[in-house]
Amino acid sequence: MSPAGATRRSTARDTVTTAASRTRTRPKRGDTAESVTDTLREAILDGRIPASTWLREEELAAELRVSRTPVREALRRLAADGLAVRVPNQGVQVTPMTIEDVLAIYTVRENLEGLAARLAANRGGKGLIDQLTHVNAAMADCAVADDPNTMYRLNLEFHRIIRESSGNQYLKRFLTLVEHSVRRFGASTYEVPGRMAATVDEHNKIIRAIENKDADDAEQNAREHMRHTRDARISAFVRENT
Repeated sequence: MSPAGATRRSTARDTVTTAASRTRTRPKRGDTAESVTDTLREAILDGRIPASTWLREEELAAELRVSRTPVREALRRLAADGLAVRVPNQGVQVTPMTIEDVLAIYTVRENLEGLAARLAANRGGKGLIDQLTHVNAAMADCAVADDPNTMYRLNLEFHRIIRESSGNQYLKRFLTLVEHSVRRFGASTYEVPGRMAATVDEHNKIIRAIENKDADDAEQNAREHMRHTRDARISAFVRENT
């Protein structure tokens, strides 16, 4: 085995051990495959299992203290979600991420986030504006305090509120899949100078449009926000991978 291959396998074992340690008890009978899938998914999305890492059934089963059957099913589900890819005659690998993936994903995300904002403006909903305003105010505090980690979590919540308010189950499902892909890009866009403050301003425009029930403006502001996020994401991705 090459040194690079040995490093990847070691990384897989180390990162899976970290993920498994967060499951205080062994999965209950009947939901083992789902529990294993959730554990591996979160480890991949959080970057504990990096892109291009090989996922070996026997190693994962040993680290998670389960049989190979639920691991095999978990890998199948991860591949179906696009988080892993099966390489003929080699095994299953965490799907690599490229600059082309960034562009492709944000093309989809721009359209879906725009639609979610449009539907949210049309439907409204009790407490929607208060929720969005509260979260964005907390994000403004993060921008002042230079706290990108909390800012990142609050941003996920901001966009979750909008997609939940869309009232469209299929749109929510698609946006959740897109969010999973975005989480895999690694470096936060908030490490780009000025991006945190700009995000708060862009969110405020979306909030005002939804509050005014201006569906066209809500969609346009959400799409513009995604274009700016894409550009910041590209900058962060290039910096991290060069």
